Amino acid sequence: MKILDHLEEWFVTFLMAAATLIIFIAVVHRYAAGLAIPGVQDWLLSLNFGWAQELTIIMFVWMCKFGAAYGVRTGIHVGVDVLINRLNDRMRGKFIIFGLCAGVLFTGIVAALATNFVWENGAHHAWFSWLGKSVEGIPEGPSTPDLEWPTWMVYSAVPLGTSLMCFRFLQVLVSFIKTNELPHHDHGHVDGLEDEIVVLPVDFDPYAMKDNLHPDETPDSEGGSK
Repeated sequence: MKILDHLEEWFVTFLMAAATLIIFIAVVHRYAAGLAIPGVQDWLLSLNFGWAQELTIIMFVWMCKFGAAYGVRTGIHVGVDVLINRLNDRMRGKFIIFGLCAGVLFTGIVAALATNFVWENGAHHAWFSWLGKSVEGIPEGPSTPDLEWPTWMVYSAVPLGTSLMCFRFLQVLVSFIKTNELPHHDHGHVDGLEDEIVVLPVDFDPYAMKDNLHPDETPDSEGGSK
C-alpha cells in the first residue's frame, strides 16, 4: 500500500511541476518573440507553443482527480462537522460511517458511468485495434484540437481518479471501524518549519535588572544569555 501512496504523491507532484514549467516557458516565449532581436526573433517565431495551454489544462484535470483521492487519504478535504462533533461518540461514529459509505457509493457510481463513457468515446475502438480485432461499426472517437490526442485518453482521468478515490473512501472506512479515528491534517502546519522551543527557568524574571539599568536578557538553553 505504501507503493501506491508514493506513486500517487509522485504523480500529482510531477503533473504540478511539469504544468508550471510548461506555462512558464510558453509565457517567456510569447514575450521574447516580440523583441526585435536579429536571428533570435525568427528562431523563436518558428517555435510553436500553441499546444501548451491545452496540455496544461489536461495535466491539471488529471492532477485534480488524483489529488482528490490523495485528499481523502490524508483528510485534507474541507468538511462541515460542527453538529457531528457535538454528538456523543456512538452517534458521531454512525454519522461518519454513513458519510463514508455515501462517498463510496457516489464515487463508485461516477467511476462506473465514466468508464462506460470513455469506452464508448473511442477506447472501445482503440483497444480492439490494438488487439487486432474487428472495429467495424465502432466509432473511433474525437480528438483534441491542438495536440490531436484521442479524447478518451484525456477523459480517462475521471474513471481512474474516481476509482482511486472510491478505494480511498473504503480504506478510510475500514480504518475508522477498526480504530475509531479519521485521517487528520493540520492546515496551519508547514512541513519543515518547526518552532524553536526555548525552555526558561521556573524562577526566571525577564524584568529583573542586574545593573538597575536594563532588563535581564532571555537565557539560552545552556543557561547563558542570548
